[in-house]
Amino acid sequence: MTFSEHILKWYGQHKRDLPWRATSDPYKIWLSEIMLQQTRVAQGMPYYRKFLDAFPTVFELAKAKEEQVLKLWQGLGYYSRARNLHATAKMVVESYAGQFPNTYKELKKLKGVGDYTASAIASICFDEPEPVVDGNVYRVLSRYFGIDIPINSTTGIKYFKEIAREVMHLGNIRDYNQGIMEFGAIQCAPKNPNCLHCPLNESCVALKEKRVTELPIKINKTKIKNRYFNYLVFIDPDGNTVMDQRTGKGIWQNLYQFPLLESDKTLDLEGLKASLNLENGWPRFKNVILHNNKPIIHKLSHQHLHTQFWILEIDQILDAGLLWNEITSFAVPVLIADFIKTFKI
Repeated sequence: MTFSEHILKWYGQHKRDLPWRATSDPYKIWLSEIMLQQTRVAQGMPYYRKFLDAFPTVFELAKAKEEQVLKLWQGLGYYSRARNLHATAKMVVESYAGQFPNTYKELKKLKGVGDYTASAIASICFDEPEPVVDGNVYRVLSRYFGIDIPINSTTGIKYFKEIAREVMHLGNIRDYNQGIMEFGAIQCAPKNPNCLHCPLNESCVALKEKRVTELPIKINKTKIKNRYFNYLVFIDPDGNTVMDQRTGKGIWQNLYQFPLLESDKTLDLEGLKASLNLENGWPRFKNVILHNNKPIIHKLSHQHLHTQFWILEIDQILDAGLLWNEITSFAVPVLIADFIKTFKI
């Protein structure tokens, strides 16, 4: 059997029962592919169901308010995906009359749809012979062929796409593409791959050369930046608080948060008071308590946020104050959502 035939046979025997496997609706395939970027299947599944319940078709998603989309996305991270999802839905409705393009070339014109997503939709929904190359596919091909070109280099991206095209199954591209991704997720897993019972073990270069744990190779381009966040949770005599909406192009764009004081290091109580005295516009407080004794380190792909929540009791009634049960409807980063669940006024 050829490489692709082995993949198809394995897929027929081991594929997971996932909701998007039972459809060729491009809206549902697109939704699943966007959600599963940087997200495990187990984590993404409930979100997929929630989105389909709220937005059964692309028309409902296009008509939704961004705040609603972000709220439903809360906890999945990489919120630019949600904003692009919303923008793409509008584009499909306005420019394509609600019908997704049926070719790889046209699909790539959609916002947030790159090579991988366009290949997945084109092949799964429209049987276009376009190979998918995601993290799982990189791993399978790198190990099987013993390729040590970095997968995130310009040369590597081009080379692996060429290899993927050479070995794909033209007669059943839909199942083959899903199969090789599934094979990488389950059989040729990042850690502890099941090489002993792998149908490709007799011809796998990495196994033969004992390099399975070394491949694939990836250049570490990301320099981690440490940031120090102090969220100011103002509470007035009526139990009101205040929240701001993040603007700009940084992390968590358009999500809500408590007023933020960013410092150059972790602050103690005296350091916080000194910093607040230098700032204008903060409500005057009578008492301040640090909610978490140790900073919560929230790890993003390129930065680590050392976060403290400070509870500041104030005498005056807040202008435009919000009741605590009101803020639970706001779209917030999961870091703040976890705090809101645990803090009791």
